[in-house]
Amino acid sequence: MASRFKQKYLDEAAPALQKEFGYSSPMAIPKIACIKINMGLGEAISNSRLMDAAVEELAAIAGQRPVVTKAKKSIAAFKLREGMPIGCCVSLRGDRMYEFLDRLISIALPRVRDFRGVPTKSFDGRGNYTLGVREHVIFPEIDFSKVDKTKGMNVTFVTTAKTDPEALSLLRLMGMPFRNQATS
Repeated sequence: MASRFKQKYLDEAAPALQKEFGYSSPMAIPKIACIKINMGLGEAISNSRLMDAAVEELAAIAGQRPVVTKAKKSIAAFKLREGMPIGCCVSLRGDRMYEFLDRLISIALPRVRDFRGVPTKSFDGRGNYTLGVREHVIFPEIDFSKVDKTKGMNVTFVTTAKTDPEALSLLRLMGMPFRNQATS
């Protein structure tokens, strides 16, 4: 059984995109290729227990085990040595990606305090969109009583769209709550 958002893409978003941009082939219609979630932890240099908690929390949010990212260079001013763990990331594809997108749009984003929509200015020029989340506790999988420190994360939507307007239209049709143009 396909997830709700995969069905939404096939039934609503893909035909609307084909009509809006005039694609001749169904393979040319943009889609979300993967969602990357990155959690950077600069404080993990001094407190290694933070990294273990972050890995467990990101695994609960994403539904799969994250990869621990290590420093590529040594920076003396930050007391950072090459090879030290400084974050964790996960790439979601297929059904897990659509399930995460469903939870992000339906449950997590509405739980953000004073939420007025996500900005439309976070596209990279190649059809990819990055969303910064300040507190990871907006996800229902995280037990607030067990969290010692709230962490931020970046959620990047990698699409097959060639331009930003195509990607914006795709994400808007998928239900992403963008701000109105006048207030952004």
